[in-house]
Amino acid sequence: MQTTTLAMHMSDGLLSAQTALLFAVVAIAGLAVALAKARADLDDRTAPMAGLVAAFVFAAQMINFPVLPGVSGHLLGGALAAILAGPWVGALCVAIVLVVQALLFADGGLTMLGANITNMALIGTVVGYLVALALRRLALRSRAGLLVTAFVAAWVNTVAAAGGFVIEYALGGAAGYGTGTAALAVVGVHCLIGIGEGVITAATVGAVAAARPDLVHLLRIGKQMKENVR
Repeated sequence: MQTTTLAMHMSDGLLSAQTALLFAVVAIAGLAVALAKARADLDDRTAPMAGLVAAFVFAAQMINFPVLPGVSGHLLGGALAAILAGPWVGALCVAIVLVVQALLFADGGLTMLGANITNMALIGTVVGYLVALALRRLALRSRAGLLVTAFVAAWVNTVAAAGGFVIEYALGGAAGYGTGTAALAVVGVHCLIGIGEGVITAATVGAVAAARPDLVHLLRIGKQMKENVR
């Protein structure tokens, strides 16, 4: 039986040229902001962590997991990167992974690179981080709380990235499917993919936190905010 892989790596021709160009501009602008903001988060301790996060996301995206009979998905990595390295560095890590995959492995069309970066590196990462930040008190309370926070953030990140695709397709879809049909298929399946994303993210964040909690960006920021409130 043939297995279909569903993820946010859009192939060439899925969006009109005008829509692809629009989101290429959005991606460039978003990454420019992330690059400027990331400088404040990088130092001799966190820079190596950013490299490890990018390498892990790259490797993990190569592994597919089943979500339905004949359908598989893989890690997006936005929430994972944001929780470990911060939203700005995390967005850059995911974007680098997407560029390398598109150029070297033809995973996602080159003309769709801007849309893919917008969905996974920008929307997914920022939304996942905002969810994690909103749950930071739970994450600081216990290891179980951190795992739940990572799982929820990763699930929401996945669905939000799928929502970004729906918006782009509504603006200029060129695959011949109605927007409602595309939305139901993509968002519905990514609700299931989000479960796998959540499990992988929680396991990875939990492992890093157990060994080096000082390297988990969310825990550092959470403690700083807690101290500032006092």
